[in-house]
Amino acid sequence: MNLNEIVAAGKSLLPELQVARTRFRAYQLGTPGSSFSYFNGATFTLIEARMNAVNTPNIKHELKQCGKSRVDVLHITSWDSDHCEAAELATILEILTPRKIEYPGYDPSTQNGKDCLAAILDYRKKDQARITTVAITPAYIKGLTSASSYGYRDVVFHPKTITDKSNDNSTVQMFRTGCFNVLSLGDVESKDIAALLKSSSLCKEVDVLILPHHGADNGFLTSDLLDVLSPKLAVCSADHSNQYGHPARPVRDLLRQKEVEVATTIRGDVLVWSENGTSTVNWVDAMAGNNEIHKHDEFAPKKFKKLNKSSDNIRAALNRKKYPN
Repeated sequence: MNLNEIVAAGKSLLPELQVARTRFRAYQLGTPGSSFSYFNGATFTLIEARMNAVNTPNIKHELKQCGKSRVDVLHITSWDSDHCEAAELATILEILTPRKIEYPGYDPSTQNGKDCLAAILDYRKKDQARITTVAITPAYIKGLTSASSYGYRDVVFHPKTITDKSNDNSTVQMFRTGCFNVLSLGDVESKDIAALLKSSSLCKEVDVLILPHHGADNGFLTSDLLDVLSPKLAVCSADHSNQYGHPARPVRDLLRQKEVEVATTIRGDVLVWSENGTSTVNWVDAMAGNNEIHKHDEFAPKKFKKLNKSSDNIRAALNRKKYPN
């Protein structure tokens, strides 16, 4: 049996390492709120419907860097205005013309949320043949195919149920179609949701953690949960004035205790990227308006470590067959 045959035989157990130019960016907004993007080498996903004078030039720049003229997927985690603002959503729909919109699966209670939902449904009607809209509901999640470990498919963890607390209806999803994985937690606070994540072996694959509720100290992010997630980098979306002091001191102290690096949008954008799509991921916490870097580092993505180790095991097996003791 040659190497290709051994790899083929193991495909059902563990996927092959894929080379994918991958970029994640957290955008400074200048106001309270969140704005991110994730590019896996083919699909550009804009996370949250926020687009104002501060982040618009950088979103356009990022699209250009990724060879894109429009957004492939608009992913919205919450109807709260700091995640989806009606006027800014209208700008996104007009200028960035997303092909697909994934929106919250709970009914909006505010006028802003209702306006956003209406705008999404109207946008879908304009071109039903080419535009897809998906409400992330418990029924939608239940209908998804179970994900396998260390794969290249996104994983939607929540909402498993809809509650009367809108924060806990936020969409929780891991973006893992690129060479490194990003876990988006929206504004979740519930300890039951934290327990759900702790029980999932897939959550051990997290490389970049978007801090829940902008890094608020609400009891969600615990020592036990961080032990499971064990992210390489935690990202906090906070406005320039940071009037709420995000991330909260107890959260920052916990991350320091667990030796998790923290990057925020207080000074400017945070960029995480891997050009070769394999062993090294770089990140910078940049200063807005110039080329100065506040801090930077690199890490090896968990997916690479696991799949590369598998390849090593395959080669070792092949060598034992060729050169038996």
